[in-house]
Amino acid sequence: MDDQGQARACTAIGERLCPFEQSLLTNQADCPQARRVCIAERPGVHCISDHAQARCLAFLELTAGQARFALKMAHPEGRLSRAKSLRVQIGGLRGVQASLTPEGADGPVTDVDGLLGAAIARFGDLERLPFQVIVQQIAAYRRPSSRKKR
Repeated sequence: MDDQGQARACTAIGERLCPFEQSLLTNQADCPQARRVCIAERPGVHCISDHAQARCLAFLELTAGQARFALKMAHPEGRLSRAKSLRVQIGGLRGVQASLTPEGADGPVTDVDGLLGAAIARFGDLERLPFQVIVQQIAAYRRPSSRKKR
């Protein structure tokens, strides 16, 4: 089952896909609003909150738009690859974390919902986030290698 098939299956059973699914499945982030599930033997992550899901979707859309140049995306309407999507997710969260607590930029993101809530409380709304810091973290993010060095 591909991503679109999984999205259709989730919609059919009334579930909300977590916008940070890749980050959570790779154990690079966590969220108290997320629940892990399996659909057709494929792992997935669902969000238990309409509000949290909408906020996360809005954050990722804004962040991806701001990071187009850093991601070398020529066409603004182009779809992100899995690797670039993960960079936006993890780099974006680390950028928000860095803007709230500079010493915590490289640490794990243990509460996506809480982090975005704290950022909105501090900056007013998603559009006012310090995207310069966020895009720097996206540009700097490299997925940890699973290969062992010899």
